[in-house]
Amino acid sequence: MKGQEWYQAEQVASEYESKRFSGGGRLIDRREKEAVLSALAPIEDRKVLEIACGTGRFTVMLAEEGADIVGLDISAAMLQEARSKARAKGVDDHLEFLRGDAARLPFPDDHFDTVFAMRFFHLADTPASFLAEMARVSKDQVFFDTFNRFSTRSIYNWMLPMGSRLYDDDEVERLLKGAGLQLARADHDFVLPFGLYRQLPDNVADVFRRFDTGLGDTPAGDPLSSVSYWDARVQ
Repeated sequence: MKGQEWYQAEQVASEYESKRFSGGGRLIDRREKEAVLSALAPIEDRKVLEIACGTGRFTVMLAEEGADIVGLDISAAMLQEARSKARAKGVDDHLEFLRGDAARLPFPDDHFDTVFAMRFFHLADTPASFLAEMARVSKDQVFFDTFNRFSTRSIYNWMLPMGSRLYDDDEVERLLKGAGLQLARADHDFVLPFGLYRQLPDNVADVFRRFDTGLGDTPAGDPLSSVSYWDARVQ
């Protein structure tokens, strides 16, 4: 897994959200949370596993919505941040955080209603094995996002410290088939790169987002989108 040691550093964990989801990055945070809430609804009493939960952005949100949720991550530092967030939101007794390896999930088959992962597959060195494990422990739904090969991200991907694994639609469809999953829905978004939004103040980011959304609604929008959200069902 790319960046495994980097994500386990205490300084990286403590600064993770402030660096990525402040200023114009708040817009990204809102959109990703909207994607998760929409895909997983109805959420109350749903048994959910989040892979690579990091600082608990989604885990805590879903606990607040009434999910029975477990967040798993390999980074103890990230999980410490997640537990602090859960306590601050008053949901620390409504969820569970575990340190573990996504390649060897410590759960029996068909244990969860939904298994999902955000900001994970761009770092995966063996995506087929990770997706197969997610499908194994889910009895219904698997949800995840990818960064896309034919997008603005491909222009600057080589400049990123760890790079990203970029996917095209055919590769994702092969991965789904290999894991015994059936695609239910795919949403494509962010023609403009994430990195641009993070450099902008909130009000300026909103202007760019309106342009981005308009471009996304054109025939060129889906092929050029930098992010895709994949909602699949166990066959």
